[in-house]
Order: sequence, then structure tokens, then C-alpha cells
Amino acid sequence: MNAPLPTPAALSTSSDRLWSSLMSLATLGATPRGGIRRLALTELDAQGRDRVTGWLREAGCQIRCDAIGNLYAIRPGTDATAAPVGIGSHLDTQPSGGRFDGQYGVLAGLEVIRTLNDAGIRTRKPIAVAVWTNEEGTRFQPVMMGSGVYAGAFTVEHCLAQRDAEGISVGEALAAIGAAGTDAAPAFDAYFEAHIEQGPVLENEGKTIGVVEGALGQRWFDVVLEGQDAHAGPTPIELRRDALLAAAHLTIAVREVATSHPHYARGTVGRLVVSPNSRNVIPGRVEMSIDLRCADAATLDAMTEAVKGAAAKISTDSGVSISLEQTVYFAPCAFDTSLVASIETTAQAFGYSHRRLASGAGHDAVYVARRCPTAMIFVPCERGISHNEIENADPAHIHAGANVLLHAVLARAQHEG
Repeated sequence: MNAPLPTPAALSTSSDRLWSSLMSLATLGATPRGGIRRLALTELDAQGRDRVTGWLREAGCQIRCDAIGNLYAIRPGTDATAAPVGIGSHLDTQPSGGRFDGQYGVLAGLEVIRTLNDAGIRTRKPIAVAVWTNEEGTRFQPVMMGSGVYAGAFTVEHCLAQRDAEGISVGEALAAIGAAGTDAAPAFDAYFEAHIEQGPVLENEGKTIGVVEGALGQRWFDVVLEGQDAHAGPTPIELRRDALLAAAHLTIAVREVATSHPHYARGTVGRLVVSPNSRNVIPGRVEMSIDLRCADAATLDAMTEAVKGAAAKISTDSGVSISLEQTVYFAPCAFDTSLVASIETTAQAFGYSHRRLASGAGHDAVYVARRCPTAMIFVPCERGISHNEIENADPAHIHAGANVLLHAVLARAQHEG
């Protein structure tokens, strides 16, 4: 018989303990500016894994490790046949990463288990904390490798064969740090991931909790514009085939396409390579990138067609040839509506200010959503800065996110007293 769920006033995580865990983990790979450099499958990554799994063992969890090095710490439920409710994220960082990206989601999961233990609460379904391998994709590609293998997006054989800049394979790196496992990955009943927003929306609006409805789909393009380089003095304006000017018009068009479409549409030109890059030569060639993102697949397709149409018009008007090659496509990911509603209801019960939003970045949850109902909880980060040593978050917001995670997980795992 399921027991009544504790109220927010009756059950809360420990803010001090969670913050202490985060700061302890942040000493492994600490950088002079207060960040972390702990690349995937390095000795520092191994130390982080060992410290976290040690804490999870102390909390009564059974540790499993699969062939790609994903870790699963399982707190047993009263029903041995029930699939576990998963919580997780990653411990690897960017080369100049921060103290919260990824590790907050893992340590919030640890705090959920510690809190349930302290309160003597049992659940019918097990609860599992997952540590996914190589989410950042800095040392090895593809990004979100461990969760991608879990979801069937990549084969383990393909990923084990990938090599870093020094020629070391994933398989070799796993073996070197003792992280190559043989255990089967659990099939989750549901999955929750807490994360800093990595953007400025929540802080800008004064909201504590981001109720994440899904993740934006992405289409990336490499673009080449070919005009004619020529002397800047003798060549009249009306007779020029200026590739940089055409690229500027295309950049504006990308922005206009994004602002004129719904569903969290984004459009970015982040890279420009101008040739010959001389102050008194009209640019004859430009290479540029276009990054389109949207939460709705049909809208993302419409944005793509609008950009292609703009490029065709600019080419005709300028006499500059423009070619677009798609290099990346991620379909939009919609999270489970019942889990999203549970997170929203829990935030309301605590009295936390909140809003719905979409994740503009990729996360392990995006792949896990292919296998089970999934949702994410965002908390603000200072000035929206992430993937940076100065990444920062308010302890009160970190605590609030963990409280929402605790009660959403407990509702799904079914409190039994």
C-alpha cells in the first residue's frame, strides 16, 4: 500500500550537505579561476567517479558499470521486480569548465537518496543515480556518448574505437582508469535530470525553477559564399561581388528567420572565415556557420527553408554563389508531459517561482528520453554563464532544485512509508 506523500514542509533536502558535496567534488581538477578541468576518462575523472560512488555506496546503493563506463548506483525498492526511477547527469567537464554543469545533477541525486535514508522512507520502485560517460565530447566524440549508447543512438563498439587527439581510444582510456564494466544497464521506469540553465532566462525573470518542456532540435550548416576578390580602390561599388557583404545580409536573414518563428526558435551565425582577409581587398570568399534551433520539428523545417530562400535571393542580388551543407541534425525532444506537470506542481507546492522553458543545449536526458519518460529541472546560473570557470549558482537555487527533484522522484517511485 502506497503511503501518503510527505508535504514539502515535512521533507526537504539538506542545503548545506548538497553544497558541501559540490564543493568537495570541485577540488578534483580545480583551476586557478575557481573552475574545473576534469576531462572524460582521465585520472581526474576517475578520482571524481571514485569519490561519488564512494558516497553512494555509503548511502546504501549497489554500483553497476556498463561497457561504455556509465555508472548506475541503485537504492533498492521494496518491489525487486520494479524498474528503477533514474536520476543523473555527468561528471566530466569542459577544458575550462565550471563547478555545476553536470555534477549538480549527479549530486542532487545523491542528496535525494541521503534525504530518503535520513527520513527512513522506502519506495516501491528502486531509485538509480546514473553517471553518464563523456557528455561534454571535449576529449572524445560524439558528445553525450554514454547516454547515446544507452539509448541506442550509437553502438558501444563504435564509441570504444573513437580516439582523442593523442590517439588514445575510448576503450584504452576506460581500461586505463579501471572504468570498463560488464554490467547490464538498467531499464528505467522514468528519468529526471537537474541542471543549471546555462542561459540567462531564469535569472533575468527572477524565477527559481525552470520546468523544462523539452530540448530544441538543431540543424547546423556549413556555408560557402564565392564572389570575386578585387582591389578596394578601383572597383566601383555597383560592380563588386562582395562575399562578405552577402554574408552580412545572410547573417541578418538568419536572425530575422529566428525572430519570426515560434517554439523557442533560435538562429546563430557563430563562425566567419574571410578570404583574402586584407584591408584593401574586397572579400571574394567567406566560409560561415549557421545554427538553427527550435522546439518543433515542422517549425525547424520551415526555418530551414526560409534561410535557404533568403540565401537564394541574396545570391541573385549580389552575384555571389552561396552553398549550404547540413552537418548536424538533432530532432526536437519533447519531455514526458506527466513528469513535466509533476515538476511544475512540486514547484508550486514549495512556493518557488517558476516558468516553463525549453533547453537550448543538449543533455543526457535528450537521449534517455528515447527509452523512458524523462524530464528536466533547471535552476538559474549567474548571468547565464556556463562552460566557463566563472560559472556560478546561488546555494538557495541549488537547494530548491534538489527539493523539487526529491518530491518528483518520490511521487514516481511510490512512497511506502
